Amino acid sequence: MSWIISLIIGGIVGWLASIVMKTNAQMGWIANVLVGVVGAALGNWIAGLIGLAPTGGVGRFVVALLGAVVLIFILRALGFFKKKAA
Repeated sequence: MSWIISLIIGGIVGWLASIVMKTNAQMGWIANVLVGVVGAALGNWIAGLIGLAPTGGVGRFVVALLGAVVLIFILRALGFFKKKAA
């Protein structure tokens, strides 16, 4: 049951990160879930490297969101997402 909750929260995190990075129109719900779950792992890894250990739901959610934003930034730099012209 916990993996279902992880996928739901990953989808929410990925969706919010795609809104922040303005890639929401280019991503579907599967991409949002993948970016959210992988971004959460990336965020926790980076937080561990710099000596942070987020506790509680809000702290972990923020770290997951920041990790997903970093992941979208990396994917954009690799050419997976096109930056919209203003």
